Amino acid sequence: MHPIRPVLLPPARVRLAVPALRAVPLRRAIALALPLTLGIAPCLAVAQSAEAGALAATDLDAVRVVGQRANRVSNGATNLDLSIRETPQSISVVTSEQMRRFAADSVNEALRLATGVRVDEWETNRTSYSARGFDILNTQVDGVGLPNGWGVTTGAVDAAGYEKVEVIRGANGLLTGVGNASGTINYVRKRPTNEREGRVGLSYGSWNTLRAEVDYSTPFTADGIWAGRVVAAHEHGDSWLDANANSRDFFYGVVDGQVGGNGTLALGYSYQRAKSDGIMWGALTFGNSDGTQREWPRSASTTQDWTYWDTTAHTAFAEYTHDVADDWELRLSYNWRRNTGDQRMFYAFDGLGTGLDPDTGLGLSGYPWGGDDEATAHLGTATLNGTYRMFGREHEAMVGLSRARSTTDSRERTADLSSPAWGPLPPFPYPTDAIPEPAWSEPALYSELDQELTRAFAATRIALSDRFKAIVGANHARYRRSGRSYDLAFDQTTRHTSPYGGLTFDFSDTVLGYVSYSDIYQPQDQVDENDRYLDASQGVNYEAGIKADWLDGRLLTTVAVFKADQEGLATPTGRYNEFGMAIYAPVDVRSKGVELEAVGRLTEHLELVAGYTALRLDGLDGRDTYPWVPRRAANLLLSGRVAALPALSWGLGGRWQGGIFNTEASGYRVSQDSYAVLNAFVAWDVAPDATLRLNANNITDDKYINTLRYSGYYGAPANYTLSVDWRF
Repeated sequence: MHPIRPVLLPPARVRLAVPALRAVPLRRAIALALPLTLGIAPCLAVAQSAEAGALAATDLDAVRVVGQRANRVSNGATNLDLSIRETPQSISVVTSEQMRRFAADSVNEALRLATGVRVDEWETNRTSYSARGFDILNTQVDGVGLPNGWGVTTGAVDAAGYEKVEVIRGANGLLTGVGNASGTINYVRKRPTNEREGRVGLSYGSWNTLRAEVDYSTPFTADGIWAGRVVAAHEHGDSWLDANANSRDFFYGVVDGQVGGNGTLALGYSYQRAKSDGIMWGALTFGNSDGTQREWPRSASTTQDWTYWDTTAHTAFAEYTHDVADDWELRLSYNWRRNTGDQRMFYAFDGLGTGLDPDTGLGLSGYPWGGDDEATAHLGTATLNGTYRMFGREHEAMVGLSRARSTTDSRERTADLSSPAWGPLPPFPYPTDAIPEPAWSEPALYSELDQELTRAFAATRIALSDRFKAIVGANHARYRRSGRSYDLAFDQTTRHTSPYGGLTFDFSDTVLGYVSYSDIYQPQDQVDENDRYLDASQGVNYEAGIKADWLDGRLLTTVAVFKADQEGLATPTGRYNEFGMAIYAPVDVRSKGVELEAVGRLTEHLELVAGYTALRLDGLDGRDTYPWVPRRAANLLLSGRVAALPALSWGLGGRWQGGIFNTEASGYRVSQDSYAVLNAFVAWDVAPDATLRLNANNITDDKYINTLRYSGYYGAPANYTLSVDWRF
């Protein structure tokens, strides 16, 4: 395993460059999975009805499972079943309705709707997420997940299978056992509904982008105890970038229902096959040899026509809950996932490190690479939560155990050294057919990684008075990783206990104040100049805020101030070791800032999501660090209906960020001024069950570099999508 590094280095050395598998076509996957998905529940229902009469489903049973399905909640930042208002941390939620309104069909697009989240697409197929100045290194699905290493997402993950996306900002040790001061992303899967319902969507947009989607849920039994849901989507289209084209097939199926008198069971499976042609490995060089910054057409790409990055993802899960006593519930879950990928890449970089010739555009050198990778993970979790009485008051508690293991094998294909893809390149921008595809070697194993994470965790919410509550908890984690990357072998085990504490006070029925403390402990994948992995970064995170309900509870506002001290945080030095891996140094970083958010309904016909983040990051020398992180950012979602014409709805969304800069390998500074991207939609209910919608993105057609994190390219120009949804 080894670090993600600036794009000077080949993805052959990037642990998360996932590999290829012979994929099952989507129609075959659906043909296989749909009967399984829709057939499990009736079989279980028949088996259940064959049990003794005492175990037969009663009306009370039906109420239990249907109520649980309708009121399913996530465990938020504490693993306790608390509302957003009651949780002493900042939480943002992006709902499936918001995603649909603003045509956010991928996870990247959905997270751009969330307050305080930075989405850095530094290549066409690799993305990093950050909050409060730091990488989000932990992602979960339904509250379960492994630390995500470098936090890099490969390719575009379809959002059709998720009911909502939660972002818990701040330290996350209680949730995941390890973590930094950024936060945790929790993807909440769609589950069956109580009534039969469905939706079919079809859209066509800029760059010949076509998308079709179906979402169908139905009860299997008259009493609604067992139900199932299937979601399928297909999308393909070109891009504003030269030679870039993408396609994606997605399927998700789930059944859930009641087992006996006190248990519920859910089983699910998902599949995604994504193909990307004409990809960028690394991105654009902006520095000229005379120290000036280069500007390119928005379509500029360093790719060649023969490049591609294809990925396949399979996931499956089983979740069982059981009422063990009054107000106490045991939950057991198992998650499995397998990701594979296949890449042929071409990297164009400043070979001499002097910048490009401002007159000729010469100065780039080529580096071809191919890879095949496979990653498999198993995750099991058991939690017990409920209420108890002490000192005349009712309190809540949760205890849990989890065990996770993942293995990753990475293989590389080297290109024929006689290929013109190696060495000096023609003046940029060059044609996308300028360099012929090289001959590739057979794949050879170069990296193996085995990770294990074992956790024991507990938390309780104590009612000190009717208004004053305390949350205390701890998470003990044992993390082990072993393997090799080229000639670097490693076998490391760390243990750490992360305490958590929070206080909430209801100043009134509508205003709540809170403070929270969390420990920071994050094992790191980066190496120093001696090829030694850096020690885990450690520190503390503090947060205080006010949450208030307005307009009879329709609007929730949050004002939060935060501060985090992190010691030994891996920071790039701009140098590289003999294996081509970036050399990092441990740096103490202090972050502090303020976040504002307002979410809810202003009137019967007007909904609002608005957020603002102001941030300061100080490094070891006391000065600003991480200059690619914007210090000011804001987001807005405003949507509503025309009161005089209820069939007509509209929305305005956008994000703004302050200026950023970074230094390229040539030593030249590249900057991006502050900018805003505004999006809008207008929709018309042409029938009670049909909606026609027009989405417009970047309506002011601003030209901007999307990130300067490692590398960057220009964001999409103005673009449009026309869609129709039919509900049944």
